[in-house]
Amino acid sequence: MSAWIEMIPESEATGVLREMYDNARTPHGTVDNVMKAHSLRPHTMAGHVALYRSVLHHSDNSLPLWYLEVIASYTSIKNRCSYSLTHHFMNARRLIGDDERADEIYAALQDGEPERLFSGKELALLIYAEKLTVSVGNMEKSDIDALRDQDCSDGEILEVNQVVAYFNYSNRLLNGLGVTTEGDAVGFYK
Repeated sequence: MSAWIEMIPESEATGVLREMYDNARTPHGTVDNVMKAHSLRPHTMAGHVALYRSVLHHSDNSLPLWYLEVIASYTSIKNRCSYSLTHHFMNARRLIGDDERADEIYAALQDGEPERLFSGKELALLIYAEKLTVSVGNMEKSDIDALRDQDCSDGEILEVNQVVAYFNYSNRLLNGLGVTTEGDAVGFYK
């Protein structure tokens, strides 16, 4: 069982659901369980796919994709979402291209100590991501000022804000429905 609710298999999908599955295919040609979880309400899958692609894989993003995947992973660690962490840290690892460095990053994030490996803008954005995830009601203008003090542009702040907001949404979908990676092709970067 890969979720606590029914997920319609690809082999049984017809009509709008078939279209949504085709739109949600990964570069592997598969449909991940995070999207199959929407199968009883395919219209929600359409929004999910569009949001995911716009915040993490849009060509107008200026921060490096490996770093956005690290932000996604840190958000997922803070939410204890093993599904997203499994997928997105695998992507980060492949994009980093150095297993030793990736292992160090993973350990620092797991320990809640990103300052061991990050500094300046990268560290400031990770601190922002953590607060936005675990203490959103305490966000203040000074949190943005601190990012600007580290030379983050407003566009970069928005990019990280959107990645964190998306992963908080997705982590709640996944954890709330008990979705697992069973049957998924994990990570898609070559």
